[in-house]
Amino acid sequence: MSPDLKIHSKMAKLPPLVPAKADPGLNLEEMKQFVRDHFEDFVNRKHTEAALKNLSEDFLDHDEPGGVAVGAQAAKTMMDGVLQAWPDLHVTVDDILAEGDKVMVRNTWRATEKATGRRIEFHGFVLWRFAHRKIVERWATITPPRPA
Repeated sequence: MSPDLKIHSKMAKLPPLVPAKADPGLNLEEMKQFVRDHFEDFVNRKHTEAALKNLSEDFLDHDEPGGVAVGAQAAKTMMDGVLQAWPDLHVTVDDILAEGDKVMVRNTWRATEKATGRRIEFHGFVLWRFAHRKIVERWATITPPRPA
């Protein structure tokens, strides 16, 4: 193996860089509203391009369904795929808390499986971190889908 390939191979195994800490640029209420608006646009209105506006270029999703993902485009691509399976996906924000540079949301997701017509529901928690008026990191956990 050439030295260049060895270096590239080693670099490919490095974990993604965590976006730097910075002033969120928003107060706590503004961050909570930003997250509500993001869910409304990105999920409920199916405007997946909202990811390109609301997430930083170095956005780090620790819990993307396909594994750790970097960048706003990865989030857009993921949601485009999810909407193929669940075209009527809808999220409801049940609770929302903010502290420092983070917002925590408890939510309920409902959808109809396109392939079967079966209605499903699942619940989740999402923690978002802000810097420079953008979302820069996300952690999430969801329950398995169940019949709605």
